[in-house]
Amino acid sequence: MENRNGLAIVAEVTLATGTAERDAATSMTQELPEGASLGADKNYDADDFVTDLKQRKIKPHIAINGSLSKTGKVRKTAVPPEVAESTDYAISQRCRKRIEEIFGWGKTNGGLGQVKVRGLAKVKAVFTFTLAAYNLIRLPKLLQPEPGLRLAGGK
Repeated sequence: MENRNGLAIVAEVTLATGTAERDAATSMTQELPEGASLGADKNYDADDFVTDLKQRKIKPHIAINGSLSKTGKVRKTAVPPEVAESTDYAISQRCRKRIEEIFGWGKTNGGLGQVKVRGLAKVKAVFTFTLAAYNLIRLPKLLQPEPGLRLAGGK
C-alpha cells in the first residue's frame, strides 16, 4: 500500500508456510529504492527479514513484537533502537493500520471473507480483481477537489 492515498500497489498470494508472508514481502520490495521505509506488523519482526532490509538500505518500520517467551522474558526485537525512536517510525506505525481497511473491504464487500474457488492460481485471480476493484472505488474520492478549491474559470 502506498501511504499517501491508501491504494493497493502490490499484492501476492502464497501458501501458508509460516514464513510465506516475509518471503512474499521480500520479493515484493525488491524494487524499493534505497532510503525507502517499509511498515509491517509484528510478524515481520524477525532478524533475517530486518537484516535483509538494512542491507538494502530500507528503513524497517516494523511493529515491535514485545510478546513474552515461554520463560517469561520479553522477546528481543530486530528493529534498531534508532529507527524505533524516530518520529518517522511513529508516523509510519499510524499509517500502517490503513492496510487493514483494504483487507476489511475485501472481506466484507470483495468476497474474500470466504473464497469460493480452490487452487492458488484461482485465489490469486480473485484477490487481484478484488484489490483492483478497491482501488477503482477509492479513485473518485481521491479525484474530488478539496472543499474551498476553485477550478480554473471560476467554476
